[in-house]
Amino acid sequence: MESSSPKIFLTISLLCLISYSYCIPIPKTTTEFIRTSCRETIYPRLCISSLSSHASKFQTSPQLIAGTALNVTLSSAKSTSSMMLKLSLSHGLKPKEIAAMKDCVEELSDSVDELRKSIGEMNELKRAHDFKLMINDIQTWVSAALTDENTCTDGFQGKTMNGNLKIAVRNRIVNVAQLTSNALALINRYALIHG
Repeated sequence: MESSSPKIFLTISLLCLISYSYCIPIPKTTTEFIRTSCRETIYPRLCISSLSSHASKFQTSPQLIAGTALNVTLSSAKSTSSMMLKLSLSHGLKPKEIAAMKDCVEELSDSVDELRKSIGEMNELKRAHDFKLMINDIQTWVSAALTDENTCTDGFQGKTMNGNLKIAVRNRIVNVAQLTSNALALINRYALIHG
């Protein structure tokens, strides 16, 4: 009986390794890594297109691809917020449109702050004493950013808004929200892999 214990342990260990590598495949190239990682997101095409030009920054690191996704999202949120601020100062807007634009700029400002906190925390993860606490903070901030972005689009519901303005703003906000969703999925994937 004693001699079968090591065999059982080795068999169980081998099965765990096989099933783990089956669930989370290890890619051989950066392109394959991006595709594999982006499969875990709700918007895989956007994920691939937004991260492909940054591949040299993360190669095949789950932590670095998640951090890069956050940086891409932050950049998009900042440029969208800037565009919205300029649009809110345009002449000829109705008071409701101006109010919705200003509310949206405020929501995006909150989103930008939360994304910055997340990026800062991602950069500290390697030195983390409590990985689970830090990754939980990151997930919470990115989720809050996503909520802010979705709240922003609420002000552009209904028929009282200018059609062209509404379409332009909603398209930009939806893009930022989709990037944020993808970043969150990549963070969740990293947290799962890291354990």
